[in-house]
Amino acid sequence: MDIPPEQTKTSVTRLAGLFCLFFLIACGLGYPVLNRYDPRQEPALADVQSYAALVTGTLGPQAGHLRFRRLVPWVARPFYRMAQTRSGSWDPVMFGLLVADSLFVAATALLILVLGTRSLPGYATSLVASFLYLLNFAVPNLRLAGLVDAGEGFFLLALLWAMSELHLWWLPVLALFGALTKESFVPLGIVFTAAWWIVMRHQMKSPAQSAIWIASSWAISLLTTVVLQRWIAGHWINPIAFATSLHENHEYPSHFLSSLLDRNFWYVFLWLLPLGIPSLKQFPHSWLVPTAAASLMVFILDGYYGGAPGTIGRALFSVSGPLLTLSAAAFLVGEPSSVRAEKTR
Repeated sequence: MDIPPEQTKTSVTRLAGLFCLFFLIACGLGYPVLNRYDPRQEPALADVQSYAALVTGTLGPQAGHLRFRRLVPWVARPFYRMAQTRSGSWDPVMFGLLVADSLFVAATALLILVLGTRSLPGYATSLVASFLYLLNFAVPNLRLAGLVDAGEGFFLLALLWAMSELHLWWLPVLALFGALTKESFVPLGIVFTAAWWIVMRHQMKSPAQSAIWIASSWAISLLTTVVLQRWIAGHWINPIAFATSLHENHEYPSHFLSSLLDRNFWYVFLWLLPLGIPSLKQFPHSWLVPTAAASLMVFILDGYYGGAPGTIGRALFSVSGPLLTLSAAAFLVGEPSSVRAEKTR
């Protein structure tokens, strides 16, 4: 079924208004971190201490690999400085992180709507998907609590947008900023884009040119990580040695089982999986296969690193959350299951 052109286009004015709306909603959802509780004192959110120190410029080398996750604290810093003498009872550091995270969360919700309106036969479905994303447990309790996952999730979804629209020249730019956000973006981005190219190579006019753009994004992400670490640490860090230093788990089966049984995982996916899975068949393989491949990579990385409880759920939501929320919205709204292949390449 063809979708009328008016249903696939959203004006710039409406997009700007929706972004502001999503941003204000995100700020409201994350408000408790300003003066209701301090995430830095919560064991499950221990990383927030390091990100807060990055905002104030007081983080030392003892933070390990967390000191290389710079983009979100950089975005937060001007808002922190603005709030230092004007925030009243609000914590200025957490205010800066909340604003930065809210910007990325709002941008992700907006991108979900953009992808949905160009793929699903109804603007309402896409809007429902954006709200489902905002209301997921992972957003107010993790993404808006001072962590950097909001940035990584946005840039991963932006990769899908760029490839869906065949704007492949965006990939190196997105790879640069994604690598500045979190080191796990590099392997996830490589797997995601490689899987997309494998699925789409026979439908492209120039598979070789597409491969060049994708390979360039890989090189940019790796180079960004190496240069960033050199700048922060003061010496060159061997990427292989860095990856080896992150290997902390040696009990793979038990850790995998504990990750699946972890309540933090099910807080995120308890309703998202049963609502999202039934309608996934609506979406093209160029969305499903990269998302599945990157989700598998999440389990591999978590097994290698041995993340704390909740890590697997946060990472999986970054990779698969947007697609599952779109699918869940399609299931709930109950509109015809038609996805235009030419708009979701």
